[in-house]
Amino acid sequence: MSDNQNNQQNQQPQQNIGELLKIRRDKLTDLQQNGNDPFVITKFDVTHHSTDIKENFDSLEGTVVTVAGRMMSKRIMGKASFCNIQDLKGNIQSYVARDSIGEEEYKAFKKMDIGDIVGIEGEVFKTKTGEISIHASKLTLLSKSLQILPEKFHGLTDTDTRYRQRYIDLIMNGESKDTFIKRSRIISAIRRYLDTQGFMEVETPMLVSNAGGAAARPFETHHNALDEDFKLRISLELYLKRLIVGGLERVYEIGRVFRNEGIDTRHNPEFTLMELYQAYTDYHGMMDLTENLFRYVANEVLGTTTISYKGVEMDLGKPFERITMVDAVKKYSGVDFSEIKTLEEARKAADEHHVEYEQRHKRGDILNLFFEEFVEEHLIQPTFVMDHPIEISPLTKKKPGNPDYVERFEFFMNGWEMANAYSELNDPIDQRERFKAQEEQLALGDEEANTTDEDFLYALELGMPPTGGIGYGIDRMVMLLTDSPSIRDVLLFPTLKSTKE
Repeated sequence: MSDNQNNQQNQQPQQNIGELLKIRRDKLTDLQQNGNDPFVITKFDVTHHSTDIKENFDSLEGTVVTVAGRMMSKRIMGKASFCNIQDLKGNIQSYVARDSIGEEEYKAFKKMDIGDIVGIEGEVFKTKTGEISIHASKLTLLSKSLQILPEKFHGLTDTDTRYRQRYIDLIMNGESKDTFIKRSRIISAIRRYLDTQGFMEVETPMLVSNAGGAAARPFETHHNALDEDFKLRISLELYLKRLIVGGLERVYEIGRVFRNEGIDTRHNPEFTLMELYQAYTDYHGMMDLTENLFRYVANEVLGTTTISYKGVEMDLGKPFERITMVDAVKKYSGVDFSEIKTLEEARKAADEHHVEYEQRHKRGDILNLFFEEFVEEHLIQPTFVMDHPIEISPLTKKKPGNPDYVERFEFFMNGWEMANAYSELNDPIDQRERFKAQEEQLALGDEEANTTDEDFLYALELGMPPTGGIGYGIDRMVMLLTDSPSIRDVLLFPTLKSTKE
């Protein structure tokens, strides 16, 4: 294939794809037959990345460096050519001249394809047009690309392909790569902050006999060797609390949980959750920790506490608003649940405001339905919504003097629930009654209700200190901090319906 054909290969008509793929395989065969198989190379010593060279040009000018990456473009101009190499941090141009690398090597370079992985050694310089480049003295083919990348000028825009073949997305879309690099930095910053607060990172089981700790349907599986059914965890809570009982006073885990639920822009069946538990504090302590954590992470990753999501600014620098669920519902719906004492009154209010409920729902459930219907969308700035009804909080301490409510908060930003926290219930007798109520809801058809966990109750009977606990949706935090429209944009490999070949 001619050099001009090589430069235009990504723009060939669809009917020529098969021929182009055959040409690439033929090139590989020729390389192997001539003792130049790129796949036998086991290592290549890289001294610099592209961005490092550009940012430090003044000190690196005239220095010999080696870089490696994917060839994204190539421009053949007789005895001298240019190519562009993309690595982890960005891309850099290389000037490839026959007189510098030798005639045979130059011929080999001209046969290389867009998408090939190459290593370049050469001197850092600046072209006449002012572009920082590498004057190649040696060029090595490290891996032969046998497929054809999407047309580079338009990139990869089909979202289904981006999610199914994330490796192509990472090659073609720099914004996508930046998102996942930033995701890694966010999680690292979280760990650094918790380390400074004396927390210990732990790991707990994913396969469990009893999937509790959240209102969600679990996935079920079977272990052949034990001949026993298991579930994939829906939460990290009950095992982490066992560790508090065991004397590990500050623990956290960042890990995948699995919920058999729908898929939308904020939900994926498997997602990353962080839960932490701290002995001798309560939900007020969790509020303080959350404010400090979000500010720290934003500053570390973005360099500011003011973030923008789809053009809406949110200020993490100011004290976060704190409001009770009852007051929030009153503010946005006009209905004052402090005046609603009975289930009949709650149902009447729901009927009047067209809030749908089920017969199994109690007064507290209906209050929560009002909150979801009228309040959530308004909670744009960082807000703690406190003091939930007991009916929807089976693992939380009751409020002293007001047993219909519990010491719980949900943290909201951009209208999304970002975290959920409790003053943890440590009364084993009360906890057993809560589990019993959950079992009744399960019998009435609530597939997300918890079942009684006898081992957890035994742990509580040994004694658990007063404890504050919280769970954070890591993926949603990443969405906000990277201005990503969907959870699928921040999961490297989101769950997708399989396709038939």
